[in-house]
Amino acid sequence: MIIVMSFPDLPLSTPSLLFPAISLIMLAYTNRFLGLAAVIRELHSEWRSTGDPMVQAQIESLRKRIRLIRNMQAMGVLSMIACVVSMGCLFFGRQLGGQFTFVTSLVLMVISLGYSFWEVALSGRALEILLGKMGEGAAGPPTGQS
Repeated sequence: MIIVMSFPDLPLSTPSLLFPAISLIMLAYTNRFLGLAAVIRELHSEWRSTGDPMVQAQIESLRKRIRLIRNMQAMGVLSMIACVVSMGCLFFGRQLGGQFTFVTSLVLMVISLGYSFWEVALSGRALEILLGKMGEGAAGPPTGQS
């Protein structure tokens, strides 16, 4: 016995609502990438002048975060492509194709948001480490006065 599930028709407006949300998320991802790139350039310059191993460790952590952002962006782009294909299928009356690609778009967006959550967690941990080190020197930074 074969069970066939019937899904209600998906209106063209449904994937159309997701399209601007994906665009805004991609803009946020790009801003995160640009912010990290600036920090990496600054740390790299500092490392080249001082050779501080602590800076090297920070750069390694940032490398992992850049990979996560790249994956976030890739999944977001694929989600947007699937959303556009879904709208095209629905426009031309291909309900099954439109439904399948819309669900694919949603899954890709959830994966992208998962990467985003992971990157935010890494970022938070890095900031906690820096704040902890600042707390160790509670007297404040040296002023250079004797």
